[in-house]
Amino acid sequence: MFTKLLLAALLALAPVQAFAEATIPTKDIPGAKDNPLIKRYDGSFIVSYEQLAFTDFKVPLSPLEATDGRDRMNNQLFLPKKAVEVEGARTRIAYLLPADRSPLEVLRNYEDVVKAAGGEVLFTCKGDACGGDPNRSSAGGGGHSSLMMYFVVESQLKDASFSNGACAQASGIDDQRFFAAKIPQSAGDAYVTVHTFQISDTLYCKAFNSRTVAIVHVLEPKARDQKMVVVKADEMARTIGSTGRVALYGIFFEFDKADLKAESNPTLMEIAQLLKSDPKLAILIVGHTDNQGAYDYNIELSRRRAEAVTKALVANHGADAKRLRGAGVGMLAPAASNDAEEGRAKNRRVEIVKLN
Repeated sequence: MFTKLLLAALLALAPVQAFAEATIPTKDIPGAKDNPLIKRYDGSFIVSYEQLAFTDFKVPLSPLEATDGRDRMNNQLFLPKKAVEVEGARTRIAYLLPADRSPLEVLRNYEDVVKAAGGEVLFTCKGDACGGDPNRSSAGGGGHSSLMMYFVVESQLKDASFSNGACAQASGIDDQRFFAAKIPQSAGDAYVTVHTFQISDTLYCKAFNSRTVAIVHVLEPKARDQKMVVVKADEMARTIGSTGRVALYGIFFEFDKADLKAESNPTLMEIAQLLKSDPKLAILIVGHTDNQGAYDYNIELSRRRAEAVTKALVANHGADAKRLRGAGVGMLAPAASNDAEEGRAKNRRVEIVKLN
């Protein structure tokens, strides 16, 4: 009986293992392309690709240093003391390099491309000197965060588990090298980071063992599309009267934080006006996130953001604290599919819910 059960389990597992095996690519993944500002190393292939039309991006200009904080995977958080925060169109590309190419050789070639474009290397590091765990990529918990985790953690990757893209970004690494640079453009400076390393011994990604990977970020200056209009107090009142709630997209926070941005003020002023127009109205401020990141982390982040809104309404707009309450539900109540950035943008919102 035990032998039959074991055989059944092995047969069930076999297709998963076959699917899980990384393979050496012979072409780029569908839809991927080089960013015009930074050429690829000859003979390399794109195994992961992501492009956002507009986002913020924090470029490290010094080694990562230990903080008292923890990240969403319970790692001790390492952050740079010096960084520049920029906004614009962001592209992240993961390349698998040809065999026998070292991380240093590849990095030097990318530096040549930056300098040929009139750019300037702002910061460079290697191995332990980059700070954090030098052998960890985007995966893992309970230890020290890594340089790659500063940009992306495994749960944020769009690549399927054990795919070439996931293998390139979530395996153990050795001999990491990194630089951050800027390249002048007519609309302002573009920023580039290049992170090269070798994939260390891994089971399901063993085809990549000892191969060099280059992770390239490009942030191009671009104005944000002003598509979200401020919802006026009277419109809030009508929507709440008919549905009991209203979704707001005019409240903005610093990336991965509960700090309100200044451009949130027009919407906060309308919420305050809503409360003034109906002295009996009590509301629940509810924070929502997309599904990127860990469940508990998103619940806590959305709660802190909702509380930040209530505090700002009281401190800066004269609202009565007794008529406000903040709550966070993370990704529990999506307004759209999280499969694409357009849907995730709709899910990142603050809602006002009528209490009485």
